[in-house]
Amino acid sequence: MNGIRKIRVTHPISLAVLLTLLTACTASTTPSNVHAPGAPKSPTTRSLEAGAAILQSRPPIDALNAYLDGFHFYNGRMDAQMEAHHYCAILDEEVIQCVIYDGNRKDAKLMGVEYIISEQLFVGLPKAEQSLWHSHVHEVKSGQLVAPGIPEIADHALIEKLVHTYGKTWHTWHTDLNKDLPIGIPQLMMGFTADGQADPQMVADRNRRFAVDSAQKKRARADIPAPVVAPGADAWQKGQIFQLVDPTSAPHQH
Repeated sequence: MNGIRKIRVTHPISLAVLLTLLTACTASTTPSNVHAPGAPKSPTTRSLEAGAAILQSRPPIDALNAYLDGFHFYNGRMDAQMEAHHYCAILDEEVIQCVIYDGNRKDAKLMGVEYIISEQLFVGLPKAEQSLWHSHVHEVKSGQLVAPGIPEIADHALIEKLVHTYGKTWHTWHTDLNKDLPIGIPQLMMGFTADGQADPQMVADRNRRFAVDSAQKKRARADIPAPVVAPGADAWQKGQIFQLVDPTSAPHQH
């Protein structure tokens, strides 16, 4: 079928095993969008940094063993879109937590966090809480969400699990505004739910940097059933938009 090999997982694969498979070598292709002010690191700082790397353990950081790349937009502002590099750790079979950066190089800026939970946990949330979460069905099925650098079989198995999940995302550094510091208050982010919403040039630029083809991934994922999105998710589509507003300043101007 157009040279695409379909892969079916005939036995359950735990998220723990999948995240182990995802520890892959990925080229640092995306520079940070902003440059923090300040003088270059001094020899003293570099020495302290090197010593800490040798002497200090970092269990929470070491647990970040999955890398996902996708796109977000400000809740209530679909025209304000950006790429988001997710570095994720598993808590259990129902919960994943991710830190989000604006690039994948050493100078990447920490933009925010995303919590990912299973459908089973999502439907148990209070209705008001559900309105803060977005579905992952379209991100998965469209090929927009990718796990760079991993084998196709691992990608397919991971995506089959993620299609049933929901995310709550807050950005704390609005790097799309070219801020040199994390100015302003956190903003709730959402994920795309239909074709034609994401800026095609943004997606194409990402695909070029990672040498991936979202259209090909969409075809390869066609055999993954698309679950019905739980009614409380993606509340912005029903006109229920929640966003934090700083009373001392005007809304973001893009």
